[in-house]
Amino acid sequence: MGVAPLWLARAVSIVAIIAMMAIRAPHGRRSRTVTVVDDRKDTWEILLLLLSIAGWWLPLVWAAASILAFADYPLRAGPLAAGVVCYALGLALFYRSHADLGTNWSVTLQLRNNHRLITRGVYRYIRHPMYSALLVYAAGQALVVPNWLAGPSYLISLAILCVRRVALEEAMMLDTFGDEYTAYTTTTSRFIPGIW
Repeated sequence: MGVAPLWLARAVSIVAIIAMMAIRAPHGRRSRTVTVVDDRKDTWEILLLLLSIAGWWLPLVWAAASILAFADYPLRAGPLAAGVVCYALGLALFYRSHADLGTNWSVTLQLRNNHRLITRGVYRYIRHPMYSALLVYAAGQALVVPNWLAGPSYLISLAILCVRRVALEEAMMLDTFGDEYTAYTTTTSRFIPGIW
């Protein structure tokens, strides 16, 4: 396959960032109106979250300035197309998981007032569909952005965050929902339905 123009990768990346912000913004505003009753974030949580946010924003820096140009490589049409598919799938699952989770969503490890265990929608199949969505989106970024730093930055930082957070989040859910959560874990996969 041939080489694709860099302006196309920049445009796709910017559209993906805007789409993610548009999906998350109303849910963030809504969840902030519900009182937090259990906050388990710590210094590591905050640092890893900031690292992943920086990884997510790095393509915007790459698109807007030449400061990262030293790490560019030729963009091939195949990876670009695969990345666009990953972006689209990730954003669709991101939207669906937010819609199903409602006001129970939080950026960090928090429980909100009247927090419920969500087992409907995509949560019927996957315990962590939002993390799955973000990882698929991050794979899209790694494929679309032809830069050794900006491309994989979100995938690497997010994977580190998820490795730590998933165990803590599942422990929090077990503390809160007990046997109900234990039963839920026997009928769902963590990230990929029927596989893992």
